[in-house]
Amino acid sequence: MTSAWDHPLIKKGMEAQLAKRRARIAAGERPLGWKVGLGAPAAMERLGLQAPVVGFLMQRALLLSGSTVSFAGWTKPVAEAEICVRMATDLRGGATPETALAAIKEILPAIELADFDPPPTPDNLDAVLEGNVYQRHVVLCGNTRFGGSLDGLTSRVFRRGEVFNTTTDPEVLTGGLTTIVAHVANTLAAFGEKLSAGDVIITGSITPPMMIEDDETEIGHALDPIGEVSVNFTRE
Repeated sequence: MTSAWDHPLIKKGMEAQLAKRRARIAAGERPLGWKVGLGAPAAMERLGLQAPVVGFLMQRALLLSGSTVSFAGWTKPVAEAEICVRMATDLRGGATPETALAAIKEILPAIELADFDPPPTPDNLDAVLEGNVYQRHVVLCGNTRFGGSLDGLTSRVFRRGEVFNTTTDPEVLTGGLTTIVAHVANTLAAFGEKLSAGDVIITGSITPPMMIEDDETEIGHALDPIGEVSVNFTRE
């Protein structure tokens, strides 16, 4: 059986993406971690994917909760409510959900902001990956919970000041958290990289990606009982 990263466009796109990441680090930027995308079951089926695709996060993309982001120059702003994992130890190739769980330090709520352009198709996956899977910013909560268990968690997403989505099963669209962490480790290993202690991973959107409308000014995500994050928008 072939691996998800053996897809020729995935292979081409990952090689280009990671070359750009290495160049940015060589120029002085600090890495933050990794992300997955396009992992909802319907999206993977439509795009011919076996697993979510992997992108990277840099420290300069990190925002404090409550920050304001300008969408000036963006084409299609999207927000995603996610669970973030922080690694306690390195996780190399050959990872399993069990070894991934043992390597997780803590979990916390997050919001990713992306510019969803161009829309993904089965024929442009290499370009999507080279463009770092639409990544623009990430908002992470200062409150965390030890370990990788999701037991007892409720995700609540806020739009326009009201609850937009609530779930006690935040893995429905993303798949299993530890399976995602293992997949990231194994994908990176296939391309000569490593999931390292201290890295964070935002593990996919708990709701379908939320296209930000012109009059929206804020998105919030609470992962009860851990904490909450929010981000404000401007078009200037």
